[in-house]
Amino acid sequence: MTDYSNKRYGTRTHEMMKDVLFHPEAGAPDVHYHMVRGGKDLRNITIWEPGKVGNEYIKTYGHYHVGNIEETYWIIYGEGITIAQKRVVGADGEPIDDEIEEIRIVRVKAGDAVFMPQGWAHAAVNIGDTFFVTADDSPVNFEDVDPSSLPGHADYEPIKKMRGMAYYIVEENGQPTLVKNPTYKKIPEAQIENWDPSFSPKA
Repeated sequence: MTDYSNKRYGTRTHEMMKDVLFHPEAGAPDVHYHMVRGGKDLRNITIWEPGKVGNEYIKTYGHYHVGNIEETYWIIYGEGITIAQKRVVGADGEPIDDEIEEIRIVRVKAGDAVFMPQGWAHAAVNIGDTFFVTADDSPVNFEDVDPSSLPGHADYEPIKKMRGMAYYIVEENGQPTLVKNPTYKKIPEAQIENWDPSFSPKA
């Protein structure tokens, strides 16, 4: 069995996150989140730092999957919000990055699980005062140049181009609140839903 232990760990620093932040000029932790890659067999673990960038909660960068990949997030610790979005497909069969057809934003806590269908971008934020920790089952090719921080199955470019997901999740009056990302041309109205079993992986 090949030893990939030296390729498993990566961080997403504040500098790396600036492309997708609501207030990139605001102060923030040096590292926003930590990633330990195990792939489908061992699972991948993500640990969000607590805190905010301005009034925006610490979040993952967000990405679409390359290929027909489904993914499940299992919430291990803390409290967060997952956001998933599906692009409009143009007449040429290609997705349109600045037009979102569907969006799902779910408040989650330890013990919950959220299924991410094929073709949907996804990200998550830490809305608690502790670490927020998830496991997921996305694949990892440890032969990639940087399998921990930039796995080959993840397409970050559309999210980078749009300066984040379709909504920013910020704190207002002590509560998480949605703010539309003005870079997008079309965004469905959305609200933060409470988790229920229908969000779990399909049998």
